[in-house]
Amino acid sequence: MTYCVGLLLNEGMVLLSDTRTNAGLDNIATYRKMFTFEVPGERVITIVTAGSLSVTQTTIAELREAIEDADATADTSILLAPTMLKVAEIIGNTLSRVRSSIDEKLAVMRQGASASMIVAGQRKDGVMRLFLVYPEGNFIEATEDTPYLQIGEHKYGKPILDRVVTPATSLEDAQKAALLSMDSTMKSNLSVGMPLDLAVIERDACRVSAKRRIMPADAQFSAMSDAWSEALRDAFVKMPI
Repeated sequence: MTYCVGLLLNEGMVLLSDTRTNAGLDNIATYRKMFTFEVPGERVITIVTAGSLSVTQTTIAELREAIEDADATADTSILLAPTMLKVAEIIGNTLSRVRSSIDEKLAVMRQGASASMIVAGQRKDGVMRLFLVYPEGNFIEATEDTPYLQIGEHKYGKPILDRVVTPATSLEDAQKAALLSMDSTMKSNLSVGMPLDLAVIERDACRVSAKRRIMPADAQFSAMSDAWSEALRDAFVKMPI
């Protein structure tokens, strides 16, 4: 399993994903689940993925092939699409087609495959947009009322996002909220784990403004996790009945 989250804020967007995959307790591996496509200054698109690796890897590979195709058009390439809505549509159609094809192959074994994606991006002179693309290819969009989207093991990290994240949240605080959301998830679910990939996209930059890979021995993340645990314990002790 996995956990990924995307936040849409007035100042920009923050995305975070883990890298753990498992097909049983004795088959755990690390795979990148965050992918960026950009033409700096013109557009940026970041995708985070959850679900079957066979579906997500094939979908990303097909999106890349469509970009590199000499006959690529605005209907086939996410780097030529006229709007972020069209980008989400292209990604949704590709995901749905790949999932259906793999599902058909697995049907003989009475198995299935599924995957979902968070798509964040902005075009020059356009607005920032954040979408959650479902396995069937349909999608929803983050709004001012719900400025974040999650995929994978989302329930453990949701409470802190509900309590602290609004569109006015700063990029610095949003990174903190996303990381604490991931920390809470990792403490409660062993199928989510490091390394973590963090990306920040500032509004109107049309490029990834900051990237960070967080390893298990990361001192800054460990200090934040310890401080959060201590703060929760202190608040619990002081809480009246």
